[in-house]
Amino acid sequence: MRSVQVFYEGRVQGVGFRYSIRQIAKGFSVTGWVRNLDDGRVEMQVSAEPEELRAFLDAVHASELRPLIKKESEIDLAVPPSTRGFEIRA
Repeated sequence: MRSVQVFYEGRVQGVGFRYSIRQIAKGFSVTGWVRNLDDGRVEMQVSAEPEELRAFLDAVHASELRPLIKKESEIDLAVPPSTRGFEIRA
């Protein structure tokens, strides 16, 4: 398993970004969560087998969300996010 924390910057709040990511996640064997941050970014923590994780992140890039993302940073996590499915957090 591999776990990553991803920060998305751009026009990523108030446009259904988190809901779209959750919909994309339904097509993959991933667990994790996504939430808005007070500074205007969106944070996601997600865990999956390495190939599945890359496929999921690539699907986010290939989706209708791509034009909204101006910057993205990905950090490996030592501890996977504690969740059973993929959820939106407040």
